[in-house]
Amino acid sequence: MSIIFMLIGCSVFVALLFLGAFFWANKTGQNDDTYTPSVRILFDDDVEEIEPEPEEKKR
Repeated sequence: MSIIFMLIGCSVFVALLFLGAFFWANKTGQNDDTYTPSVRILFDDDVEEIEPEPEEKKR
């Protein structure tokens, strides 16, 4: 029965750690931009075309 109290204490401690990490992330601006990640997948990346070298330069 005493193990239950230890497990409850550990789980409350871990929950407080996660709550503290959540508040820290909000305070430092980790969650400010919610629009860009949702539309980033809609646009293609700009890929520069690489022209192959002529045969004369390879030698």
